[in-house]
Amino acid sequence: MNSPDISVRNLWKVFGPGGDKVPDNPELSVLSSAELLERTGCVTAVRDLSFDVAKGEVFVVMGLSGSGKSTLIRCLTRLIEPTSGQVLVDGKDVLQAGKAELRELRRRKMSMVFQHFGLLPHRTALDNVSYGLQIRGVDKNERYARAREIIELVGLKGYEQHYPDQLSGGMQQRVGLGRALAGDPDTILFDEPFSALDPLIRRDMQAEVIRLHKEMGKTMVFVTHDLSEALKLGDRILIMRNGETVQCGTGDELVGSPADKYIEDFVSEVPRADVLTLKWITGPVAAGTPADAPVLSSRMIIRDAISAVMQSSCPVLVENAGRITGQIDRDSILSVLQRTEAAA
Repeated sequence: MNSPDISVRNLWKVFGPGGDKVPDNPELSVLSSAELLERTGCVTAVRDLSFDVAKGEVFVVMGLSGSGKSTLIRCLTRLIEPTSGQVLVDGKDVLQAGKAELRELRRRKMSMVFQHFGLLPHRTALDNVSYGLQIRGVDKNERYARAREIIELVGLKGYEQHYPDQLSGGMQQRVGLGRALAGDPDTILFDEPFSALDPLIRRDMQAEVIRLHKEMGKTMVFVTHDLSEALKLGDRILIMRNGETVQCGTGDELVGSPADKYIEDFVSEVPRADVLTLKWITGPVAAGTPADAPVLSSRMIIRDAISAVMQSSCPVLVENAGRITGQIDRDSILSVLQRTEAAA
């Protein structure tokens, strides 16, 4: 198994006087956020979090406002200093990095795209995209050539000489995305980058991220409070509450097998047929099912299987890795559609 791009272990961020003593204090570390605040005046934004992000994965961190997700993503590059724990990148602990190492990490290994675009207003789109390369000392011709490639990649060709105030919100965010890509980092961190955009532009930018991920294969950590956005983008999703992990898994795992009532409520309005795969509704192969019955993959989304199942005169077999794992029929599909309609 390949080693993860990012490995987070027992990460804490406690704001307030004496916060550094909380993680290692058995009496304080078990207190709830409200109890800790009352007793010490400290606020626990991230509490004992551990997870891995695989190479090339889109890993989504989501939760409601105040859950700690934005603090977490800033801790990964020490834009916010963690209180304790480990953030391993290429096996090296970011928390132990000196100033020079940290600067190199931010310049070459991990780039960030913010909700508020953070563009330099007096610089053109071309200069904004090439800014990181300029800081690195890259020759002017080389950095402009690279920036032009990236500008075309993010769909801004023809806008190279426009200033930020001459661009729409969606275009400005494309410049921000281009700036993050220009340095060819291993990992891109997104902190609610589209939450300030209009719904249609937001949808376009989500599609843009999916396209760029397919083309470039970058590891991405994406923070959002929007469940539909998380389900659309994420290979896996970590849901936070009060600084802690509530559940981490694929979209269909969260919807099909919620860890508790909180997650169940969180995903209650998700159209199940659009998220769950056939494995969630597969039953045993019944006696009399024809051996030559249609076969569908257990990884197929239920919505995509409706036509084949409804048109089949017999149950449909389900396979995984070339092995028949069970069957589904019209009743299997209808039960999910009824629950989907009820949720809507």
